[in-house]
Amino acid sequence: MFEGSIPEYGQSWMKGEPAWRNARLIRRGQVPPRIAGWLFDNGSLTRRLRQASGGDFRVELLRQHWARPLRCEQQVLGLEPRAVALIRQVRLWCNGEAVVYARTILPRQTLVGRQRRLARLGGRPLGEQLFRDRTMYRGEMQVALVGPEQGAYGAVAGSRPLWGRRSVFTVAGRPLLVNEIFLPSLVTGMVYTVIE
Repeated sequence: MFEGSIPEYGQSWMKGEPAWRNARLIRRGQVPPRIAGWLFDNGSLTRRLRQASGGDFRVELLRQHWARPLRCEQQVLGLEPRAVALIRQVRLWCNGEAVVYARTILPRQTLVGRQRRLARLGGRPLGEQLFRDRTMYRGEMQVALVGPEQGAYGAVAGSRPLWGRRSVFTVAGRPLLVNEIFLPSLVTGMVYTVIE
């Protein structure tokens, strides 16, 4: 279901960092139909998951710490190679199943003024904060197959590649990066059957 490769990706998903590509350049036929609707949706993932699960939704904070982002994350955010950022890793659960792994990169310069609240979310969903903020702008979405040998994402992917997406959000003119990796239970479990 999650297997497959996009021809222009080649085998790049197997080593290093994910080969993120602009979502507009990906034909829907290159992505399994069960995941495409989630992957290309520009709305709030939090809202959609809440609806799909009938409200049985929660956020599990896995880790939040200051560290250097991956090179591909630094580049998309325009950060210097030695810059550190607040990295927030969570798992989103619906109906008792983990359905999404999310990794958010919050540069130090973003966490000022009202945006400091983003560093204190704990188990509350970031998506609710972002989509409520009238200053929020979502940049172009990128998608990738995320494989087992890809640094921060490898443990999530396990033995086979998973589909993921990422977007730079700007809030009050300050950027943050949200990476979302769709776990197999999203399309095989109860969440998918609710949406069908």
